[in-house]
Amino acid sequence: MQGKIQEFIDYLAIERGLAKNTLQAYKRDLFQYWTYLDQRGTKSWQETEQKNILSFLMYLQGQGQTSNSISRKLAAIKSFYRFLLVENYLPKNPAELLSTPKLERKLPRVLTLEEVEKLLTTPRDRTPASLRDKAMLELLYAAGLRVSELVSLKLLDINLAMGYLKCFGKGSKERVVPLGSLAQRAISIYLEKGRPFLAKGKSSDYLFLNQHGQVLTRQGFWKIIKKYAKEAGINKEITPHTLRHSFATHLLENGADLRSVQEMLGHVDISTTQIYTHLTKQKLKEIYDATHPRA
Repeated sequence: MQGKIQEFIDYLAIERGLAKNTLQAYKRDLFQYWTYLDQRGTKSWQETEQKNILSFLMYLQGQGQTSNSISRKLAAIKSFYRFLLVENYLPKNPAELLSTPKLERKLPRVLTLEEVEKLLTTPRDRTPASLRDKAMLELLYAAGLRVSELVSLKLLDINLAMGYLKCFGKGSKERVVPLGSLAQRAISIYLEKGRPFLAKGKSSDYLFLNQHGQVLTRQGFWKIIKKYAKEAGINKEITPHTLRHSFATHLLENGADLRSVQEMLGHVDISTTQIYTHLTKQKLKEIYDATHPRA
């Protein structure tokens, strides 16, 4: 059973080119499903039926997992069974008729323009690490990058003269995103006065380095953004994705069209981008309620 899961993960990596984080999520969800089946006496995939999957979903619900989490796990299971069927490991697909639970569309948490300004101006020291942190925060907000895209940037991905960067998003899809003047300036200062000291004479293609001259990790940047949010006095729960949400929301609030924002975010489906229009409508309603004499 474990071998078939690994075979499926290899297929996703080689044939579909899925990102490492996505592959890990698939593997984690499928191993949880397999463990559940194994503990209840199922020894092979040929033995599984629709009732086994439903039992697992009910188990997850009993554990208090959200419908979004359950939906993700079911999607992994359905995709896995389709793979087993195509490869002739199963005579039929027990997940074929199962429908995905309705997703909870929670509105993303965003920062106000004032909070963004506070956060981005908090790194004031001129140390190499502070110059790096300033450049990363400016870049994250300027380009709406995912944290994995941010830490994966290489020197050749940035074109300061033309004011753009290229990055590789989910599924290794390349996109080009414009850069604002403040982000360009912060990166330029970091490259001149910060990065050479962090590199410590070592050669690296990556743009952002840690204190040991190695590429900065996603976890490392999480600590950085938490630190500056606290110093800036921002009481909201903040993650690197908060700046990505803020980037999209502020663009739409200031008149950007949805298709352009979709392209800059690297969303395959525009419905993913449309959630930000709910935020702008919500803000309009708040302004109306606060200012209209008969609201």
